[in-house]
Amino acid sequence: MVTRGLEDGRPVERREIVTVIAEAFDPYAEWERFLALARGPGLRFIVSNTTEAGLRYAPEPPGDGPVLSFPGKVARLLRERWRAFDGDPRRGLVLLPCELTERNGDALRDAVLRHAADWGWPEAFREWVARHNRFLNTLVDRIVTGYPEAEQAESWFAEWGYRDAMLTTAEPYHLWAIEGPAELDDELGLRRAGLNVHYTGDLAAYRERKVRILNGAHTWMAPIGLLHGVATVREALEHPALGPAVREAVYGEILPAMDDAGEELRSYADSVFERFANPFIRHRLADIAMNSLSKFRVRLLPTLARYAERGERIPPRLAEGLAGLLRYCRVRPDGGGGYATRALDGAPVPVRDDGELLAIAAAHWREAERGGIAGAVRALLADDRLWGCDLSRWPGLAETAAAVIGNWERGVKA
Repeated sequence: MVTRGLEDGRPVERREIVTVIAEAFDPYAEWERFLALARGPGLRFIVSNTTEAGLRYAPEPPGDGPVLSFPGKVARLLRERWRAFDGDPRRGLVLLPCELTERNGDALRDAVLRHAADWGWPEAFREWVARHNRFLNTLVDRIVTGYPEAEQAESWFAEWGYRDAMLTTAEPYHLWAIEGPAELDDELGLRRAGLNVHYTGDLAAYRERKVRILNGAHTWMAPIGLLHGVATVREALEHPALGPAVREAVYGEILPAMDDAGEELRSYADSVFERFANPFIRHRLADIAMNSLSKFRVRLLPTLARYAERGERIPPRLAEGLAGLLRYCRVRPDGGGGYATRALDGAPVPVRDDGELLAIAAAHWREAERGGIAGAVRALLADDRLWGCDLSRWPGLAETAAAVIGNWERGVKA
């Protein structure tokens, strides 16, 4: 892993070889190997990061083969462990989900227990899961940009004298907040290793500032940026229209909707934009845009809802962010089993999101060919399968979003 960025205003670049990974495999191709992990006496922790969509419960038929969802896999793993050790309370695990779902540990535990009930597993197993396994709520704050550009990777390989297919890059800043006792570090050893890990009795404050500000800004800019032909976060900030717009969204609309919005939150927002402008990393909007529909529900929709709850109209930049997502989801099948949209200049843009949700969006957009943009936008906002509620009831939102999309399509500058 290469860490690059600014620390105290000075550029840093550090290379670290990650040695803690002992094995990796495909659980669908090697299901029995996956289950064998449960029978290992040394297994103690499970850490996950499957994006917000990954923790969503989805009914699945019982069977002996691979399970599709991550909560289903955890349920199968825990049942195998329960059986292997005869329900020994000392063999419970500590689960640390890192997905940006609110109270992600609770969400994972509840999904596991729903699967256990669906599949008719014994009450004794469900009690063991609930009482002797710890599903901790956590929050991770770090920008990890993945594999670098090919030219940069090749330059490093030549310098190092070896190739690394698992090379990844990240910013220097990192924080992991875990809702649990500090004594947990006696086993994990993260703080002793010098990492910025915090154990807390209440994760809410850590989560709200990070999800609403950093992730909210990301989710605002990713669909809009891709529609405008912008490839990275830094390019979005330097864009003459999008750069000022995302700052207006954060400082003028997101911060005022947060509780105790004061200097501390503004300072955090300042640090976020400094991190976004990191000249050493290339954070691709296409990666951020993955699963944008579920991300929007977690990262931006609560801010919009705060205005609606007050009886106020949704502010213009937040409405623009929602419009960007709706237009980004004007998709068609790409012929290879996925979906794609078109940027405002007509260039194809792959869209990676839940296939069922994209099919819903595509069906509403097909109606636009008869009823126009305004009708499609209103239908999209009214579909609670996408948002969990009817957004078309919020005053002026459908009209504003439709007008923004119409202006983009006509080439009117923001």
